[in-house]
Amino acid sequence: MTQPADELPVRARLVVYGRVQGVGFRAFAARMASDLRLVGGVRNLTDGRVELDVEGERSVIEAFERQLRIGPPAARVTKIEAEWGAATGRYSEFEIWY
Repeated sequence: MTQPADELPVRARLVVYGRVQGVGFRAFAARMASDLRLVGGVRNLTDGRVELDVEGERSVIEAFERQLRIGPPAARVTKIEAEWGAATGRYSEFEIWY
């Protein structure tokens, strides 16, 4: 039996703008991703943005993105850019990258 298209794993590269460094954003994202059984990772970029590489069901990643817009209490997300593609299958868990 094949999976419906909306349940097939996909990959999203998310770039988050705003006050998202030094406020617990990566830990927030990692905890939420693990709770949602998403895999991939999150890292700070040198220009103050945060980048996430996430794999899982599209609907789950979309729900994850909505929660990222809220963020932890000290964060202020102003924009999230998303690039969608095929899942690579290279991740087995969600990690914070340094």
